[in-house]
Amino acid sequence: MDHPRELTAEAPRAWDRPVVTVPMLICLALVGGQFPSFSAQANLFTLGTGGALIWVGLSNRVPRRPAPARLPSGALWWLLPVTVFGVFEGATFVLNAGDEFPTFSRLADPLLEDHLVRSAAWFAWLAAFWGLVRR
Repeated sequence: MDHPRELTAEAPRAWDRPVVTVPMLICLALVGGQFPSFSAQANLFTLGTGGALIWVGLSNRVPRRPAPARLPSGALWWLLPVTVFGVFEGATFVLNAGDEFPTFSRLADPLLEDHLVRSAAWFAWLAAFWGLVRR
């Protein structure tokens, strides 16, 4: 006798629960916010944290959310400003334009001098990256 397969959802693992992931991301953000901007320690911590999240995302340890079948039509309008921003940011960085035409990173440096603001930026980056990892 054939039994129909039951669709059961896999229980979320410990690191996939917001009760666990949010405090973990907060702790990582507080550590990352203590390093000076663009220092060797900050770059190594960024590469290590990003590499660990990529490793977790590529392994099958995290249940994935279904990706949308196609992007909504409004997403195309976001592509234009993001592309323009990327081109200007990359060109000013490569050409080393300095203070005449500063990059967004250089403009954000005065804000990122405060450890709390830097930790909040770290948390935003980690939360966005974790959302991408789960896709």
